[in-house]
Amino acid sequence: MPVNLSNLKPPRGSRHRKVRVGRGMGSKLGKTAGSGNKGQKSRRGFSRRPGFEGGQMPLHRRLPKRGFRNPFSREYSIVNVAMLNAFAAGETVTPDALMARGILNRLRDGVKVLGDGDLKVALTVHAHAFSGSAKEKIARAGGKVEVLQ
Repeated sequence: MPVNLSNLKPPRGSRHRKVRVGRGMGSKLGKTAGSGNKGQKSRRGFSRRPGFEGGQMPLHRRLPKRGFRNPFSREYSIVNVAMLNAFAAGETVTPDALMARGILNRLRDGVKVLGDGDLKVALTVHAHAFSGSAKEKIARAGGKVEVLQ
């Protein structure tokens, strides 16, 4: 039989009647219309906010607040002096160069160089912060330290 506009039908089971609730006991969803019995939750339009515990003091208000979070703190990406041996002597090390080499995968609020390991090449290092031992090791290798703002 050819398919044309006069005999098109949706596939079996793809369409079904909407359930009409509250239309008598014979409909299986009469009287309480599937909402159970009484109470706030059975009323139309009820929506409970997240964390609500039926009027009991919610957990997020029962737990004590502790400590202090400094809103001006800076989270640095850390680079150790030993990692800088990947660069050739006389090169300038910048945060972008560190990203390009894959030493850093994310910059955060800046780059801080720490003094773990030994530096064997003389480099000019540009970073946002340095530890005392890192400055000393870079200078001892014949390099220079420049602090970025």
